[in-house]
Amino acid sequence: MSDSRVAIITGAASGIGQALAVAYAQIGVAVVGGYFSGDPYDPAETQRAVAEAGGRCVMTPVDVRSADDTDALAACAIERFGRLDFAVANAGLLRQAPLTEMSDQQWYEMIDVDLTGVMRTLRAAARHIEANGAMVAISSIAGGVYGWPEHAHYAAAKAGVPGLCRAIAMELAPRGVRCNAVIPGLIETPQSLDAKNSLGPEGLVQAARSIPLRRVGRPSEIATLVRFLTSDDASYITGQTIVADGGMTVSWPT
Repeated sequence: MSDSRVAIITGAASGIGQALAVAYAQIGVAVVGGYFSGDPYDPAETQRAVAEAGGRCVMTPVDVRSADDTDALAACAIERFGRLDFAVANAGLLRQAPLTEMSDQQWYEMIDVDLTGVMRTLRAAARHIEANGAMVAISSIAGGVYGWPEHAHYAAAKAGVPGLCRAIAMELAPRGVRCNAVIPGLIETPQSLDAKNSLGPEGLVQAARSIPLRRVGRPSEIATLVRFLTSDDASYITGQTIVADGGMTVSWPT
């Protein structure tokens, strides 16, 4: 099955964003991927993986703290491919900070990236997106469902994402544009493998024991969910928050 549609993805140089670029390539959706130039991930790796999957991909630097950058990301889709159909706000920041030691600057920076950055990305896309287009924002099980000690700023930002998506869904519904949020559980990504700010490799192994499916998730599993939510197969789904967590949130405490 091939597609002539176009998607923008923030945080596309690694993890879920990179997996989504490949998932779109598999059905012929062209991708404009945003990456943060301050990260250590090589955007050429995403381009290579997309090319191997038979797709088209343009990678461009994007700092979601900048409205000019997010506007340019959406405009790039129009300039390079002539249209914009899907927008996925995936870029995120994760930092550990105990509440009593957290500075206002740490709080503001987290909200600016993980919540306001989502708004900037979807706002920019809304100015160009085709009728019957779709948007998805990536939240987190931390904040979206559970609390997380020493991550109050992260949890607050991620908790705001589903509410933002519900409001956008109602506002854009008359145009036939849908908007949903995805809450991933524990997914093995560079972010979760960061032992300083997240669980790290050993923490993920330990946490997997309490997940009903007895493993953490793969980026490709979230990517295919996002791809479904932006597809015509999900044409009657909007304003929803979908949890993909291997059963964590419905399991009986042991």
